Formats: sequence, structure tokens, C-alpha cells
Amino acid sequence: MFMRPTAALAALFLMNAPLALAADKPTDPQIAHIAYTAGSIDIEAAKLAIKTSKNKEIVAFAKDMERDHEAVNSQALDLVKKLKVTPEDNDTSKALAKAAKEERAKLAKLKGSEFDKAYIENEVAYHKQVNGALETLLIPSASNAELKSLLETGLKIFQGHEQHAEHVAGMLK
Repeated sequence: MFMRPTAALAALFLMNAPLALAADKPTDPQIAHIAYTAGSIDIEAAKLAIKTSKNKEIVAFAKDMERDHEAVNSQALDLVKKLKVTPEDNDTSKALAKAAKEERAKLAKLKGSEFDKAYIENEVAYHKQVNGALETLLIPSASNAELKSLLETGLKIFQGHEQHAEHVAGMLK
């Protein structure tokens, strides 16, 4: 299966994270930044899809992504303010942002059904990999109970996103 660069980077992060961070698991401020960055990436992709696609299913899906990820990111910002924690930029956040920028540039060059197919395939792969990272690294590494709870809630929402993306992808075939 062809994976977009953003999803490929997330997969690489997921596969290498236990090795790279085994001795130095991410801190809560780093986890907060990674999670917020991942949400922001999907918000930007959704905005592009809303602007570009003419397919009502793609646009509806993208609007759901924009709404849900903005809500979770808002909750995350409220939590870090409450806890007086400053999210800490890190190599993972930077790599995710860089790959997402490159992916958006590629998607922006596509039109019609080519765009729709590439966007939804990326959404399936991206949610699959982010959900895996949440389950195997971010949630287990979080030491603050409220942060862990927010990540667990986010995971449930994003698992639903993955299923919805798979459904929409199936409709495009």
C-alpha cells in the first residue's frame, strides 16, 4: 500500500519510538506538544480538503476532522494552562510538522477525484499511525493523570475518525 509522507513519518515514529525513547521517554510537556501538533496537522489538512474538494462525503469528513481536532486541541490548551505546563517543542513535533507541510503542498497540486483519493488515503494512514503512537507511547508515557485522560479520550475519538476515513475511502473505490 502506498503511504503518504506524513503517514510514513508517523509510521517511522511509531516503529522507532520505543527504541529511540526507551531510555528517555517523552515528558508530559513534550507529549502535549506532540499531541497538539498532530491535531493541528489534521486541522490544516481538513481546511485544505474543505477548500479543494467538490465531493460532499470528503467535505463532510473534513469538516468533522476540523471540528473534532479543534475541540481536542482547545481542551489540551485549557489543560496545560490549568497545570501551568508549557508544551515543549521536540524533534518528533518538528518532524511531523515538516512532513505535513510537504504533504499539504503535494495535495494542493491535486484536483478532483485525485485529490479526494489522496486526502482520504492519507487520513486513514495518519489516524492509524497516530492512534498507534497514542496507545503504545504517548498514553503510557504520560505521568499526569489529567493529560493521560485527555489522551485516552482523544484516542477514542480518533479511532472513530480512522473508521470513518476507511468508510469514506471505501465509498471512493
